[in-house]
Amino acid sequence: MSKERAKVSARVFEAVETGLVEALERGTTAWPLPSPPMMDPDFPPVAPSAPAVLIEQGIGILRIDKGMFDHHLNAVVDLIVPHRMNLTDDPFEVHQRWLYRRIGKVSERLLFNIATDWLAQSFDEHAPNTDRWWLAIALINGLSTVPHGQPVHQGYHLLESIALAERPGTWHTQPEVGPQHLEWNPHAVVPRTTSVTAHADGVRAAKWLIERLENDTSARRLLLLEWTQLLLHRPALITPLGLDQVLLRRTLDVDPEVATRVTLCLAKAIEFDREIGHELARRLHGRDEVIVQRALADVLTRMFRRLEWDAVPFLQDMLKSEDEGVLAAASSTVGDLRFLDVELWAETLLELSKHPLPLVRRNIVPSLRDYISEFPTDTRQLLPTLWKDGDEVVRTRMRELMMRMDEVSADRFGTLVRTFISEDCDLLPFWTTFDLRRPERSQQWKNWLNNDGERPQDFEVPLPAPNTNEETTDLPDLKDALEFFNHDL
Repeated sequence: MSKERAKVSARVFEAVETGLVEALERGTTAWPLPSPPMMDPDFPPVAPSAPAVLIEQGIGILRIDKGMFDHHLNAVVDLIVPHRMNLTDDPFEVHQRWLYRRIGKVSERLLFNIATDWLAQSFDEHAPNTDRWWLAIALINGLSTVPHGQPVHQGYHLLESIALAERPGTWHTQPEVGPQHLEWNPHAVVPRTTSVTAHADGVRAAKWLIERLENDTSARRLLLLEWTQLLLHRPALITPLGLDQVLLRRTLDVDPEVATRVTLCLAKAIEFDREIGHELARRLHGRDEVIVQRALADVLTRMFRRLEWDAVPFLQDMLKSEDEGVLAAASSTVGDLRFLDVELWAETLLELSKHPLPLVRRNIVPSLRDYISEFPTDTRQLLPTLWKDGDEVVRTRMRELMMRMDEVSADRFGTLVRTFISEDCDLLPFWTTFDLRRPERSQQWKNWLNNDGERPQDFEVPLPAPNTNEETTDLPDLKDALEFFNHDL
């Protein structure tokens, strides 16, 4: 071992040892620890008598098993160092100072790798190590402190492995074998299980860990919701772990930031159980915090796709909000009403076109294309109302829409322009842009409006050019072709 590697290793080992003691102290505040999900009947487990005994045992294993430490250290360093060096360079020498400034991150990754290694040993099918189980569960509990970084990404996988009582890193589900795979047999009929199966004892241990996080600080509850958001992709684990009840309780959390994170779980919760998902939305909608209302408005489109008519009351209440953020998000979601009730959608657009907030009026402009397709005559006078508004952003988007309408349907464009004139709309900004874009076409429309010419026709769609590379001659008959080839042979 080089001198530089030895120095880095010594400093990292000191940080890991300190972090291990602190994590085990935090992880053993809830005593006793849950029983191991896997046990060897020939060797009954002996639970640690006190937290101090477990901490001493963990330090002893770390100091004795230097090979494990060096292995994980090499893996972590190779993973996090910037790869801007030759393949023959030693990262401990080239990036020594860089590693010194990140001892905390390196030690954190090492501790999670050690927890993963201990958990894997406790789930060994042939010889489960129960001593490693108590160390692993306590260490995971102690390391799960913040809702970002390694506690989210590695902590989730460790919790899932505990609930399934399988070694971390196991590929729990396999895709269906298809013709692109070598082992595919189109005539084989083999029953396959592509979903995970919860382990009874593992679920009890996982629920113990979930309860520790839920009944702790706001940071730990936020971390729990990060895990829950990922675990919702495993429907087989939602009910055994009681994740639906966790979400229901967190909607009433005293910390609005925690309740805000529940909104990110709404879509999957509704897909799993519509009633529970609807109740989650109702509880969140009943909170007065602006941060919660904004977060709920941001996911309103997902709710429309899953709750349909049950999401309409949420939209109607949000459109009456006094917060600009809520109004901005809600007005952008009005287009989803079109798939439920076209008349209600059109009336809502008309109502929002008179809203005092310019941002709301701007957000309904993207819906005008669909509105014109549904209501070509525009009996509600929605477009003239928006044009009279005078907002430059609204007019810019409407000018592009009108020019596109001229390209697609001259009849509808002519009707719209006459409606604008009858409503005393100032079309000078439109004609100015139209004159620059297509001067001849613009003059034709002006002549028609002044009864000095015929109405311009729709643009002719050019036909595709013929392919000159293809042979134009007819192919010979099959009999003649065969005789020709037989004669050559």
